[in-house]
Amino acid sequence: MSLVQSWLAEFSARSAQLAGADLPWLAAMRQRAIDRFAAEGWPTTRKEDWRHTSLAPLEQASFDFQPQPVDAAALVNELKAGEDAHWLVFVDGRHVPELSTVGSLPAGARVESLGQALEGNADLVQQAFGSETDGNSTAALNLALAGDGACIYLPRGTMLEKPVHVVFVASGDRIAAFPRNLYVAEAGAHGTVVEHYVGRAGNASFTNTVSRVQVAADARLSHVRLQQETNEAFHLADVEAEQEGKSYFASHSISLGARLARHDIATRFDGQRAESLLNGIYFADGQRHVDHHTEIGHAQPNCVSNEHYRGILADRGRGVFRGRILVSPGADGTDAIQRNDSLLLSKLARTDSRPELEIYAEDVRCTHGATVGQLSDESLFYLMARGLDRTHARNVLIFAFVMEGLARIENEAVRLRASRAVRALMPGADVLEELA
Repeated sequence: MSLVQSWLAEFSARSAQLAGADLPWLAAMRQRAIDRFAAEGWPTTRKEDWRHTSLAPLEQASFDFQPQPVDAAALVNELKAGEDAHWLVFVDGRHVPELSTVGSLPAGARVESLGQALEGNADLVQQAFGSETDGNSTAALNLALAGDGACIYLPRGTMLEKPVHVVFVASGDRIAAFPRNLYVAEAGAHGTVVEHYVGRAGNASFTNTVSRVQVAADARLSHVRLQQETNEAFHLADVEAEQEGKSYFASHSISLGARLARHDIATRFDGQRAESLLNGIYFADGQRHVDHHTEIGHAQPNCVSNEHYRGILADRGRGVFRGRILVSPGADGTDAIQRNDSLLLSKLARTDSRPELEIYAEDVRCTHGATVGQLSDESLFYLMARGLDRTHARNVLIFAFVMEGLARIENEAVRLRASRAVRALMPGADVLEELA
């Protein structure tokens, strides 16, 4: 049985038990989604968007569809230590209420699992859920098999002071999970959401996740993805955002784990004077592969987008970046910046960068660029002359390279967590504490 057929068989076996299976609109959409996946299969390198990323290793792997009972409490409690937040915890794709801690919320705000939202607020889920035609065939597979995820709703004018920290733990070996997350910020609402993906050392897993984001007029939403799964994991992710006039959306993608990680991030301006920030930091060592594909749709006049991705590639690690900014006819006053910078730490590391501008309006200011470089011998000598050994000097320069991206994360607690995650990859990380 091919891997495509195994997913079709899994859908047949479990679709009736998925959350919301009794809702006609959702059952019909799931069926259309699995039909699309059956027709298209996995994306291949023959597709332009996937030319540099092959899913052949994923197609050759096998996964258990039923989670093994593994106690994740110690791991989750370690993650929670020292951070004041609202916590939603999912283990092997399923919400675990006893590990989740949601504090007091403003009136009308909801922080709950997708399963809970389908039971108590199905109309909200329906309008934010997306459709089977969105994204690649991998997103269609997610829609077909997603039974849980985070659902966060901020009503008009809500100010969420503490971030919502959504943790996804891949605890069992060979586990596949399909979280689908919905984040809705009504007019004037402000909030921060952190998605944190972790796994147990030595375990292989497959995470296929989709996050749908709606940011209404004058709302501000910051979305941080911290991917720290094991080096044996496969991670496919889609972030799809829609922005109304004068809204602000920040996407921070920090990819530090997984054997193969692919991140598709897109936002579309549906109103004037909206602003977006797409910010990314990624690290690949060994033979790991990380790919970021982004698209910003400037469909309305006078909108601003800033896009900055920085990659660190070591050993035989490979990084891929393809960013597309589309300025539609009539989108005058567009101000867009796109940049990708890569740091190669070995002769065998590789990066593929393709920033793109597609402009159909005249009164715009758009720039894009990419750089590839290595550590400066002069800078290394300067630091070593002042007492650092070569390893620590290298780490200081590497961390300085990513600090600009980390500094764009507004919430201090979230920024420090991301900083610690980056420093943990470097031997002698304690020397970097003062610089952080």
